[in-house]
Amino acid sequence: MQQFFEKYKKHILRVCALLLVLITVFASGNKLNASLLESAVGVVVTPFQDLTTGISSWVEESLSASRRKTELKEENAALKEQVASLLEENRRLAMYEEENETLSALLKIAQKYPSYESVGANIIAKDPGVWYDGFTINKGTNDNISANMVLVAPEGLVGRVLESGLTFSKAQSILDSRSSVPAMSVRTGDLGVVKGNYTLSDDGLCIMEYIDGDAEILVGDEIVTSHLSDIYPAGLAIGKVLELDTDTNGLTKYAVIQPYVDLKHLDTILVLDKNSVKAPVAEETDRNTEEATDTVEGETAP
Repeated sequence: MQQFFEKYKKHILRVCALLLVLITVFASGNKLNASLLESAVGVVVTPFQDLTTGISSWVEESLSASRRKTELKEENAALKEQVASLLEENRRLAMYEEENETLSALLKIAQKYPSYESVGANIIAKDPGVWYDGFTINKGTNDNISANMVLVAPEGLVGRVLESGLTFSKAQSILDSRSSVPAMSVRTGDLGVVKGNYTLSDDGLCIMEYIDGDAEILVGDEIVTSHLSDIYPAGLAIGKVLELDTDTNGLTKYAVIQPYVDLKHLDTILVLDKNSVKAPVAEETDRNTEEATDTVEGETAP
C-alpha cells in the first residue's frame, strides 16, 4: 500500500486538490432557487414582515403628525398671546394718546385764565342718575381744593365744587336742579340764568331763564358765563340754544340749552380757583432780576 501511495502520490494529491476546488465552488455558488423548506417559511413569514413594516411606517407617520400638531398648537398659542399683547399695548397707547389730548386741551383752558391757579382732576364716582348731576373728583384739601371752585372741561363749563375732603371733593354739574349760573348770549349780550331742570336733565339738557321779553336771542346762539357771577369767570362756554319760547307771564323768555360738555362720558376736568390770583409773570421776572442783581452786587462789592 505504501509502495502504491509512493508510486501514485502526485496523482492522488492532484485528485484531492481538484475535489476541494469543486466542493468550494459548489458551496460558494449562488442559489438560483430556494429549497422547499425555505419557500414554505417565506410564505408564512413574508405577510408578517409586510404587516410589521406597514405598522412601523404608520406609527412613525402618526408620531410625526402628532409632533407637528403639537408644534402648530404651541405656535398658534404663542401667536395668539403675541396678538393679545399687541392689542393691549395698542389700547394702552390709545388711552395715553386720548389722555394726552385731554390734558393738552385742559392746559389750553388754563392758559386762557393765566391769573387763576388750576389743577387737573379725575372723576371717580357719580351720583345715581343717567347724567352727571353730581359727582366726586380725586382732589381735595390736600390739593388746595375748596368749595365754589369752578370745574371746566375742554369744551366748556362743567359745574362747581360743593365741598372737599382731604383727598376728594363733591361737585355739582350745571344739570343739577340746584345749579344756577349767570349767563349771556355771545351774539346779542342778552342776559339770563342757566339752571338744571328735572325734565330736561334726563336728555342731558338744561334751561336758561329770566331772559328779557325783548331780547333778540335766537336758536343756535352760543351761551357763556356772564360777568355778573361771583363764582364763575366771565366767558366760559356753556352751550347753545336749542329751543326758545316765552314764559306764561309774557314778560320773559326761556331757552333750552344743550351743553357743549358731554357730561355722560366726562372723566377728566380742570379745577379753577377764581379767588387765587397768580402774580403777573412780568412782575415775577422783574423781581427775580432784581434779586439776581442784588446778589451780584453783593458779591462784587469791596
